[in-house]
Amino acid sequence: MAETVITHPQNTEPNQFTRDQVGWLPWLEPLSEAELTDRHWEALVEPARSKSEYFMLLARDTGILEARTKTDKDIFYNPEGGLPRAERELAATATSRFNGCIYCASVHARFATTYSKRGDDVQRLLDVGIGADLEERWNAIVAASIALAATPITFGKPHIERLRAAGLEDAAIADVINGSAFFNWANRLMLSLGEPTPPNKV
Repeated sequence: MAETVITHPQNTEPNQFTRDQVGWLPWLEPLSEAELTDRHWEALVEPARSKSEYFMLLARDTGILEARTKTDKDIFYNPEGGLPRAERELAATATSRFNGCIYCASVHARFATTYSKRGDDVQRLLDVGIGADLEERWNAIVAASIALAATPITFGKPHIERLRAAGLEDAAIADVINGSAFFNWANRLMLSLGEPTPPNKV
C-alpha cells in the first residue's frame, strides 16, 4: 500500500547551523502509541523515545530500529576506553555539518559542548564549517570524519597516521570511525524522511 506523503507548508526550515534545539517534522506518518505492540516497545529500547516522531516513524521496522538504537548507544555511551565522549560527539557533529543535517548537528554540537566545555570551538565548527581551525587533535578528528562521509570515501592511511600523531590510540581511532560512519548513515536517513523546524533558544 502506498504511503501518503505529509507536507508542512507552514514550516520555515532553518538555514543556519546552531547549538539551539531544532525540531523535526516527518514526511510519512509515524506510528501512534496506541499502535505499539510489545515488540515495538522492545525495539524502542527506551520508552521515552515514543515521544519522538522520528523514532515512532522508524518503529515501522522494529528490527532495524532496535539494531540502530543499540548501535547508537554502544558507540556514544560505552565508557570502556577509546575516545572521550566529547570527541565522539565532535565526530558526529563534524559529519552532520559536512552532510548538511542541521537537526543532527544541533543535537551533537550541544553534547560536544557539554562534555568538552569548548563551546566556542564547537560553534566555530558550525559557523565556519569543516575548515575551522580547532587545534590539531580536533582538526584530525574532523578531517577523518569528513573523509569517511565523502562520496566517494577519501578516508585512508594518512588520516589514521594523523590521528595517531595527535595522540589517539587504536580504540579511540575506532570510535572516530564508528561515530562518523554511524552519522553518515543517520544524516541521510533523517534528511530523506523529514525536515527540520526553526530552533528554540536554550
